[in-house]
Amino acid sequence: MEKVRSTQLKFKGDKIKKKRKREHHDEGSTSKRVDEDEDPETWVLPENATEIRGPTFIVHPSDPSPISVNFDSTRNKIILSSLDKDLTSDTLPLLDRTPTEVAQVWVTTRVAGSATINLRTGTGEGKFLSCDKHGIVSAFREARGPEEEWTPVLLPDGMVAFMNVYENYLSVDEVAGGSLQLRGDSEEVGFRERFWLKIQSKYKKEAHEEKKKREAGSELTVIDETSANHIHQAWGAGRSVVSKEDKRELKRARKEGRLAEALLDRRAKLKSDRFC
Repeated sequence: MEKVRSTQLKFKGDKIKKKRKREHHDEGSTSKRVDEDEDPETWVLPENATEIRGPTFIVHPSDPSPISVNFDSTRNKIILSSLDKDLTSDTLPLLDRTPTEVAQVWVTTRVAGSATINLRTGTGEGKFLSCDKHGIVSAFREARGPEEEWTPVLLPDGMVAFMNVYENYLSVDEVAGGSLQLRGDSEEVGFRERFWLKIQSKYKKEAHEEKKKREAGSELTVIDETSANHIHQAWGAGRSVVSKEDKRELKRARKEGRLAEALLDRRAKLKSDRFC
């Protein structure tokens, strides 16, 4: 097959210019590709409270050594273990640490329709972290109740505080002999009540996808009172009557998930005995 000749005018002595292939780099697509290539089990910091779910690594920046909140399934007891017990020259900065044993991992589940979470041990039979009205923290219950619910509060610096059902905060407390234990009776958030949390990236991505679906669903819910009235309550020769009341109430109802009920109430007020 003959090669197609260019119709462009060329003159003797002109240099042939080679075409360069340009690579278009989109910053957004590059970052997206990096996120997709990331190992789903990579440990990352949550950016908001709704991302706290799945396997969770809880660390307190205690001095002189940071500690992790562990569960000893043999003794059925919560242990605050030093992360620097095997200190070497290759020790990573605190925020780069990841769990090295299953005792350091808790499993976070979210309470449906609420901002609260449950923290279950990752070892043994799965006991829930709980706190009674006296501030005593334990993990020996296999059933969930109000005392097993915690509200994570994400602080401006990225750290997390845990509020219990009695509106007090989880904290690290020093007891006789210099040992440390968890308490749940702090009324304010200070250094002892601040924890670093790490979750796995696949659960963080899951939270983002859920948020997108919710936002997409709310955008699809369009307030069209005229069409709704035409279908359900058309009088005479297909005449549609619309309420003259303020439509701000409908927007509020849509946010609260009761749009259909609000439209029905407005139609009921328009009813006429003559046509119904």
